Amino acid sequence: MKDLIENTINRVITENQLGGQTAYRAPLLGYAQAADPLFQQLKTAVGPGHLLPDDLLPEAATVLAFFLPFTKQLVENNREHPYVARSWAIAYIETNALISLCCKEIAATLASNGVKAAWQQPTHNFDPVQLCSRWSHKHVAYICGLGEFGLHQMLITAYGCAGRFGSLVIDLPLSPSPRPAVQRCLFYLRGKCLACVKKCPSGALTTKGLDKQKCYNYLLEVDSFYSDLGVCDACGKCAACGPCAVID
Repeated sequence: MKDLIENTINRVITENQLGGQTAYRAPLLGYAQAADPLFQQLKTAVGPGHLLPDDLLPEAATVLAFFLPFTKQLVENNREHPYVARSWAIAYIETNALISLCCKEIAATLASNGVKAAWQQPTHNFDPVQLCSRWSHKHVAYICGLGEFGLHQMLITAYGCAGRFGSLVIDLPLSPSPRPAVQRCLFYLRGKCLACVKKCPSGALTTKGLDKQKCYNYLLEVDSFYSDLGVCDACGKCAACGPCAVID
C-alpha cells in the first residue's frame, strides 16, 4: 500500500508539472500511528485547537505526511531576490494546489482499495487571531519522521526545508517510519549560522523565537504586492537563505 501511495504522488506531480511553472525534486513520505501520543502534545506545541487524527477520521489508524521539495534554482531565485521572488509566490500557489490534488488522488486511490482517508487543506486552516493551525502539516510531518525543527521553526528534512508539506489520515494500519534524531540546524548544533534570522525581512524571527503577528503582517504585504497572482501570503526567506534550504 505504501508503494501505491508513493506512485500516486509521483504520478500527480509528473502530470501537474506539464501545466505549471514550478518544478520539484523527488518527494519524501513518512508514516505514524494515529495513536502516537505526540499528536496529543500538538495541543500544547501548536495550540489547544489543534485537531487529533480521529477528529479528521474516527477510524484513524495511520497518518501519512509527504514533502514536496523545491528545486535549487527556485530557492536561489528567492535567496538572491531583493524582495520575495515572483517565482516563489507562484510556487506557493501552485504547490498548495498540487498538495490538494495529491491528497484527493491518494484518497480516491485508497477508496478504490477499500481504505478511508481524510485530509486538511494545505494552508489557511488556522485561527486568524491566534495564528495557530488547526492541523499543522509540518508538525504532523515531524511525527511521521520526516525531519527536525530548526531555529526558523521550519522542518528540516533530508532534502532540506525549502518546500511544502501535505498529510492525510487513513483507516488502514501501516508500519510507522523511524523518527531519526538528526539535527541539521547549525544554530542548534554549534550556535552558529543565523542565516534565517539575518535574512528575515520583517525582523519577526530572532534567537528567542518567532513573532507570528509581525511575520503574518509582512506576508499580507507580499500578498498585496502580488495581488495579480491570487492569494500568496508567502515569503520564504528563512526557508531559502540558509544552508538547510536544499540538501542533496
